[in-house]
Amino acid sequence: MVTIRAAGPGDVPVLLALVRALAVYEREPDAVKASDADFQAALFGDGAVAEAVLAEQDGVAVGMALWFRNFSTWTGKPGLYLEDLFVVPEARGLGIGKALLVHLAGIAVARGYGRFEWSVLDWNAPAIGFYKALGATAQDEWTVMRVTGEALQALAGE
Repeated sequence: MVTIRAAGPGDVPVLLALVRALAVYEREPDAVKASDADFQAALFGDGAVAEAVLAEQDGVAVGMALWFRNFSTWTGKPGLYLEDLFVVPEARGLGIGKALLVHLAGIAVARGYGRFEWSVLDWNAPAIGFYKALGATAQDEWTVMRVTGEALQALAGE
């Protein structure tokens, strides 16, 4: 039996471990720079900016979803942006990923959000097929842009 529950402050090490496992899956094993303190502040501190849920099987975390609220000027409503979805390899194929997405869709609907969206790596064909089977549509006409590190500092004029 799999249960989905809101993550609490004591779950930060588990969430960060799952994020690191996701980074390995996404071929970026050394990319995670976040610390427990970063997650504690972002998820549970004053002015928290994100939320997370854990999927547990027999009391053991086997998956997680971490998201934040965004805003659509076109709908005039907030949206739910899924930053990370991960299910441990040994628990895949059991419906946990779908259960996490259904749970988040329910949150979006209950809060009156106009959208539920996320990004997926273009090489991740299994995930893309899975998402499309759930009714998601690819926004192929959009390109994600990012400024980080030294380029961010330069853009800020520092």
